[in-house]
Amino acid sequence: MPLVRIDVLEGRSRGELDAICEGVHQALVESIGIPVLDRFQVIAEHGPGGLVFDPDYLSIPRTRGVVFVQVTISAGRTLEQKRALYAAIARNLSSGAAVLPEDVLINLIEVSRENWSFGNGLAQYAPSESQGGPR
Repeated sequence: MPLVRIDVLEGRSRGELDAICEGVHQALVESIGIPVLDRFQVIAEHGPGGLVFDPDYLSIPRTRGVVFVQVTISAGRTLEQKRALYAAIARNLSSGAAVLPEDVLINLIEVSRENWSFGNGLAQYAPSESQGGPR
């Protein structure tokens, strides 16, 4: 289960935000094979001073259209899968949400499977004490 956080500056329409969210989700489905219904996203819009970025870090020109995408996911993807994910997110946001590829900043956080709880206060992916496997 990826948990996706998307941060943008205020001023985008609901349609633009929906297109960004859909583009990120489709990239996850296509590049690393998450289930279509496995969609958990947090969208945050920031006013002046609430989203700070260097407009030319690594000689990549960024505009106020910058989109931060942070994906927390269970560990285990290959470097090739990660590269495919980054490319798919940038491509999808560029084509479907009119976001410049230069404005897409992605951060991937990998965690152990036992670090997830999907509800009821349980660690569903953690090995059970008696069985040594996922519950």
